[in-house]
Amino acid sequence: MESRISSSARVPSPDRSADRSPDRIPARRFAESGVFLLEAVRDMRTTGAVAPSGKALARALTAPVRARAPQPLTVLEAGAGTGAVTRAVIAHLPAGSHLDVVEANPRFAARLRHLVTTAPRLADTPARVHVHHTGVEHLDVTRRYDVIVSGLPLTNFAPDQVETIMNRYLELLRPGGTLTYFAYRGTRKARAVLAAPPQARRHRAVDEVMDAYQRRYATDCRTIWTNLPPARVWQLRRPLPALPAPRPARGTRPRRCSGAR
Repeated sequence: MESRISSSARVPSPDRSADRSPDRIPARRFAESGVFLLEAVRDMRTTGAVAPSGKALARALTAPVRARAPQPLTVLEAGAGTGAVTRAVIAHLPAGSHLDVVEANPRFAARLRHLVTTAPRLADTPARVHVHHTGVEHLDVTRRYDVIVSGLPLTNFAPDQVETIMNRYLELLRPGGTLTYFAYRGTRKARAVLAAPPQARRHRAVDEVMDAYQRRYATDCRTIWTNLPPARVWQLRRPLPALPAPRPARGTRPRRCSGAR
C-alpha cells in the first residue's frame, strides 16, 4: 500500500537556511553515506550504489527543472534514496510547482519524510511536496509531469521490469516532457569480468532495452566524470502529438555522451 506525506511552506533565502550551514552539511553527508552503505549491504540490487549521488550528478539530473523555470512545473522523482537529488530539485522549483517523490525502500522513505517535514528551507518559493512509499510502477496519480528524474538502478533489474518502468515513465510524462536518468560507467564490463554469466547476460539485455529508448527519444547525454563512480546522464523527451518521434533505422547507434565536469 502506498503511503505519502506532504509539505507546503514559504521559506527564506538559502543563505539564511540552517540546513545549508557549513557545519551541518558535512555531517549530513556523512550520515547519509552511512545509511546508503547499510542499505547496499542489505540489498545491493535495489539500492544500486554504496553512496548518495554527488553534487555534480545531482545538478546534471535536475538540469531540465532549471531549464523550464520560472513556469510552475509538475515534477516526479523516482528512486530518491536519502534525498541528495531531492534537495537539488526543491532548491530550483519555481513558485506554484508540485513535486512527487517516490521511494520503495521504507528506511529511505522515512528519511525523505523527515527531509520534507523538518527541512523546508531548501527553496525560496512555496512548493507542494509529496513523498510516496511505493514503486513507480504502482504510483497512483492522475497528474502528468513536465520533468521526471529517475534514480533507479535500472541495470540491476530484469529486462521486463525495465520495460515496465520505462513505459510507465512515458505514460506519466506530458507530451514534450523530459525524463532524466543516469547509469554508472563501466558496470557492464565489470559484470562481464566479476559477475556470474546469468548476471552479465541480464545486464546486456537491459542495455539493449535502454539503447532502444535512447535511439528513439534521447535529446542529450553527458558524462559526469567528477562523480564517484563516473556516470552518464541521459535526457529523453516524450514527443509532442504533432511531432511523433521517427523510428530509427536498423543499426542506428544511440546518441553519444559528451563530457561534463
